[in-house]
Amino acid sequence: MPVKFHIRERKDMFDRFRAHWTPTQLVVDADGNEIYRIEGFLPTADFLTHLEMGLARAAFSAGRFRDAERRFGAIVERRADSPEAPEARYWAGVSAHQATHDARPLQETAVALRERWPDSEWTRKASVWNSGGRTTGS
Repeated sequence: MPVKFHIRERKDMFDRFRAHWTPTQLVVDADGNEIYRIEGFLPTADFLTHLEMGLARAAFSAGRFRDAERRFGAIVERRADSPEAPEARYWAGVSAHQATHDARPLQETAVALRERWPDSEWTRKASVWNSGGRTTGS
């Protein structure tokens, strides 16, 4: 449910969520816990990508791993050249792993990141999955 606060009218909310710049958009869970933060102005396509990242992270946090995988995958498909795409690919693989407890999605993610985004920080984070061995994550 979208909610909008203006800093002059609800400084308490800005303080609660440590919003130090406007605009700040947050995706929060039902308990009001922050899941994802978007700060500053963005072009529409970039903003929508970040919003979808937030919704995907919310699905992941709620344990809806297949939904999260689908949402992250859609970002990769629609915005493969965006800066968010490698992160979305990483989390799509983690979501698939969480849904199945199978290491193959992690290994496939490491390969896909290395091939498409070799210099990404997300490729480096996934590099431990290249070995083909068991993972320690759950």
